[in-house]
Amino acid sequence: MISNQILQSTIDGIRNISRVELSVMDVDGKEMVSTFDMSDCADSVVSFAASLADSQEAMGYQFFKIYDEQHLEYILVAAGSGEEVYTIGKIAAFQIQNLLVAYKERFDKDNFIKNLLLDNMLLVDIYSRSKKLHIKAEVPRSVVLIELKDGNDNTLMDLVTGFVTQNVGTKDFVSAVDETNIIIVHELTEADHAKELTRRTGNLFAFLKRESTKTARISYGTVVTDIREVSRSYKEAKMALDVGKIFFDDRDIIAYSELGIGRLIYQLPLPLCRMFIREIFGGRSPDEFDEETLTTIDKFFENNLNVSETSRQLFIHRNTLVYRLDKLQKSSGLDIRVFDDAITFKIALMVVKYMRYMEKLDL
Repeated sequence: MISNQILQSTIDGIRNISRVELSVMDVDGKEMVSTFDMSDCADSVVSFAASLADSQEAMGYQFFKIYDEQHLEYILVAAGSGEEVYTIGKIAAFQIQNLLVAYKERFDKDNFIKNLLLDNMLLVDIYSRSKKLHIKAEVPRSVVLIELKDGNDNTLMDLVTGFVTQNVGTKDFVSAVDETNIIIVHELTEADHAKELTRRTGNLFAFLKRESTKTARISYGTVVTDIREVSRSYKEAKMALDVGKIFFDDRDIIAYSELGIGRLIYQLPLPLCRMFIREIFGGRSPDEFDEETLTTIDKFFENNLNVSETSRQLFIHRNTLVYRLDKLQKSSGLDIRVFDDAITFKIALMVVKYMRYMEKLDL
């Protein structure tokens, strides 16, 4: 269904060009939008709607029927008589008829994409409906997810839709399946898909930061080449958004391919996580070490277990760093200079971070 705002804008534009007053009414004679007072035409509209004629002149007005497929949707009324008013009325009716087709197709495509993302379609229906809607089945696509801290609204949806249409094209789809997320199904055109996605999401984030007061985070899934796999890319984008909040909270844009071991930890049950920490550290948690020790550990991992480079960046003597690592080994039983112990400690830190995040959600 076309919004009244679009209908009003359409007849206002035609009226400004032709100087013919127009009104769109429903089949019960109720005024939808108008450029003049139509209160005296309600009975005539109802009578015309019940007739077999597609157009009619009466009482100084021209009446035209507008159909949605075979269903009578609107009655267009043009004020005046004569060939010129009739022609303007036919043009206005034709324009609204085309708007109905366009908006119906857009609505159908939006429903198709939503059902596709949510796995609400049979495989055979996916291909038959995509063909009917003229959506290519075998092209590279990736789902981009925009989470808004303060929730979604129609204004922001319009902003994103406008940005995608102007900067990418009409082959991409913009939709929403809940109140906080906007979804873009990108159709990729460049040979280097990773580079194209990085550029597009970067431009999108910069646009949202400039045009909207809402805080946004962006994530995206892997590239899929078949339309039936779009839902997988969507699930990956959702996971990237959640995992990114835990392990990459300083980043505004995160790709599923960048999650690393974080996506594995995210799927672990909390009882198993607690058991792992208890077995490795006894009754102590690795995030309970003093700030100096935690800073040393983070910098040591950041420099790939390189003692010399870590001591240089921490502005401490190499022997001081060795002393801190020896002290950590005595208190934890793990020597993070040894690769296996370093992996264990790194995973433990991530597991604890995940546990803390999930416990906050339960509060």
